[in-house]
Amino acid sequence: MDGRASYPHTFLLNYEPCLNCGIFLSFTIKASIFFFVNNSGLNLNLEETHPLSHHRKTVSMNKINRDTNRVKKPWPTKDAMAQIYDKSFWGGENADFYSGIGSHDSNLVGPYIKAVASFLTSFDNPLVICDLGCGDFNVGKELVKYTEKYIAVDIVPDLTTRNRETFKDEKVEFHCLDIAKDQLPDGDCAIVRHVLQHLSNDEIKRIARKLTKYQYLILTEHIPGKDFKPNKDIISGQGIRLKKQSGVDLLSHPFNMKIKEEKHLLTVASDAFKGEMVTTLYKLF
Repeated sequence: MDGRASYPHTFLLNYEPCLNCGIFLSFTIKASIFFFVNNSGLNLNLEETHPLSHHRKTVSMNKINRDTNRVKKPWPTKDAMAQIYDKSFWGGENADFYSGIGSHDSNLVGPYIKAVASFLTSFDNPLVICDLGCGDFNVGKELVKYTEKYIAVDIVPDLTTRNRETFKDEKVEFHCLDIAKDQLPDGDCAIVRHVLQHLSNDEIKRIARKLTKYQYLILTEHIPGKDFKPNKDIISGQGIRLKKQSGVDLLSHPFNMKIKEEKHLLTVASDAFKGEMVTTLYKLF
């Protein structure tokens, strides 16, 4: 031996991608690590196996300084979301664009459409809806008939083009916008479904200030359950707050959104995913 101390370790690393969507992609990696420590730093040999790829690979990392802080850096939200669709991170490998089982599982989508349709049809005059983060429009297309006009917004250019070519309806408009940076379309009611959970607190703050232009907001978020600390910050596009036992609450710090009324519309829980999908109706100032 060359005088270095060696420390073998084996551990389990649980990796859980966004649960809006890629719930079913969760898997466990079993890793065996052998550390060699000397004065120059840390040498690491890692061999991992995971059940999705059915292969083994070896990763070597040499001379990692113990004092180095490995900090994730933000990536532009538009680029992160475009890559998610391009690489089919939310599933749907055979689809051109797929917004995940959160937008396709009938057990999640059916009750949501029923609850939102009930609200929309309660008006004598149909509302103008702004769907901020419409995704592949599998959900939005079911709500168009209950509206005067349906404005569907997404941040991914190619997805917006595809939606515009696929869903041709005189009531529907598609816009490619970054809702944290760009001016939002006019309308009566904003629908924000499984969107804020992907974004940093800074982006949510900017969006929340703009939502006050609408009379109503229908918000759906994936939260851990009844008892959790809300609004722990994340990097946009890198998972959701569920991994921190947190979720978005617009009425709590640091957003502190002011509302006139709040009404619970729907909660969906399932053995297929952790936490709950909660839809809330807000009447805004």
